[in-house]
Amino acid sequence: MSASTIRGTIAGLGSRANPAFAGGVVGVSVLALAYVSAYEVTGASVQAHTYIHVMAGLLWTGTDLFMGAVLGPVIGGLDEEESAAVFSRLTPKTAFFLPAMALVTIAGGITLAQRVGLFPNAGPWLALFTAVNVIPVLLLVGRRLNAFGDRRWQAAFAVGTVGSLAWVATTVGRLNPASPEPGLVILLALGIVTLLSVQGFGYLMPGEIRMYREMTSANPDSGVIARIGTQNAKLGGIQGLFQLVVIALMVSLRYGGF
Repeated sequence: MSASTIRGTIAGLGSRANPAFAGGVVGVSVLALAYVSAYEVTGASVQAHTYIHVMAGLLWTGTDLFMGAVLGPVIGGLDEEESAAVFSRLTPKTAFFLPAMALVTIAGGITLAQRVGLFPNAGPWLALFTAVNVIPVLLLVGRRLNAFGDRRWQAAFAVGTVGSLAWVATTVGRLNPASPEPGLVILLALGIVTLLSVQGFGYLMPGEIRMYREMTSANPDSGVIARIGTQNAKLGGIQGLFQLVVIALMVSLRYGGF
């Protein structure tokens, strides 16, 4: 199966990551998110909802901080071939682990905020949040993977753009920026999460795909793999710092400040 196809890339990354690891990370994350998000059906408690959201956030933040503060400097001391060898083993695993943790953290946090009454009138804000995430992410993916001329990307971009903007159009009448709800802290958190998701799904994840395709090419270039991997590690550290800010906002929301 060609690594140039979406299916081939996912299958290839999964094989290199270890199929049990890749399937387990994605499967457990999706099931955990579905369990707490559909709490009216599953009976999941607020405590379980909070636990899954917080634990996913800790794993996401901790991994990003480790990548930037520990792995980045270590890789910086290696030559290109050694660096490429590290990222060839690491990238297939982070390609599944980090997006899964990000999804559970973000979606679990939003549904938890709605559940406990911290995010009233969520509909129009979530519509806007979706549009300012989906459109930039798809544009970055197209640019990073040189896919603007690919009909599959064009179809995905058309559906994502039209769908998200249509949702905005149908809910914008209920958007009231002057209202104190959902609250400045929630809006700040959504703003930072937007930066994180656009950078993560639009820049870091395509970088991992580019590394994988380079690894599986006829003549892999260690310099390309090392360069992209080092960029991703540094940006991961920056993401970790932003996530610490989100954690501080959530603590202040729950306990009224430090």
